[in-house]
Amino acid sequence: MHHVRTQLTHHRYAAVLLTALTLALGLLTASVPPDAYAADNGRWSVFPAGKKSAEDAPHRSYFRMKADPGRTLRDKVTVSNLAKEPVTFLLYAADAYNTPRDGGFAVREPTEKQRSVGVWTRLARSEVTVPAGGRTTVPFTVAIPRSASPGDHPGAVIALDKRVARAKGTGVGIRQAVGARIYLRVNGERRPGLSVQDVRFDYEVPLVPGLGKDATVTYTLVNSGNVQLEPRVDLKAKGLFGRTSFDSAGNKLPAELMPGQRVRITQKWAAPPPLDWGSVELTASDKGGELVESGSTAYRTVNWGVLAALALLVLLLIAGVVVRRRRSRTAARS
Repeated sequence: MHHVRTQLTHHRYAAVLLTALTLALGLLTASVPPDAYAADNGRWSVFPAGKKSAEDAPHRSYFRMKADPGRTLRDKVTVSNLAKEPVTFLLYAADAYNTPRDGGFAVREPTEKQRSVGVWTRLARSEVTVPAGGRTTVPFTVAIPRSASPGDHPGAVIALDKRVARAKGTGVGIRQAVGARIYLRVNGERRPGLSVQDVRFDYEVPLVPGLGKDATVTYTLVNSGNVQLEPRVDLKAKGLFGRTSFDSAGNKLPAELMPGQRVRITQKWAAPPPLDWGSVELTASDKGGELVESGSTAYRTVNWGVLAALALLVLLLIAGVVVRRRRSRTAARS
């Protein structure tokens, strides 16, 4: 797990925007593995207990748990205050999900309905004050009900700064939060599922060929199973005479596609050929190679109206040449 914030970014600092009654939370998804470093924002960090510091034992930068339904798991989370003054944090657990537009790792708001990790997790303390330069460790349990569905149940333990600051020039309050991810697997039948839906090609065909803007290919990835996926997407456009007009292989967004989640992804196609049409073919697969799904859509980058006008002009020119030749022949005979 990495930083908590409202939007996907690779920066190490994060903010949570608090409106009148709504707290929006998101967890950073980076291109590096989730165990590469502990979750921190430069002022405090959150990580599994048992480490000397946030940088130690990277394999424990998040919680990875596995158990049968009906079992109760126990662990401890540590909040380390890197600031020069004491800070009071609110502690809670929440379910995770993929943000629909970019696939980032996010968690449910405290006021939202929780269905798995956010319901099953009980922290020994819901509020802690950590002294300057100090740390506090809090035990927690994850009580998995007997009725829990098998598969992966991602979530996080969040430490939210109780203080509310004001953003400059706005009336929006700003609160920061950092969370340690929980990857919980409930034992049982594994049912991987992946599908590609609603593939679309969008392009504003220009009046003058070659002067158009970039095109986009948009599609939806759906995890229809109960196993977390690491999808890879290969996208290829084949135009006239089977020529490959666009080839984008190995896209890995989102880095983690959670069970039951769908993500809408937009792929940029820079400077498509000015006079071309064909089909866009998309192949999505999981990292393990168990799943391979495909989708396609037609595309064109030519303005049929302009092409028809050019064809008509050519026909008129040819007709003019033919008429002139016939007149020349007639005049020569006479």
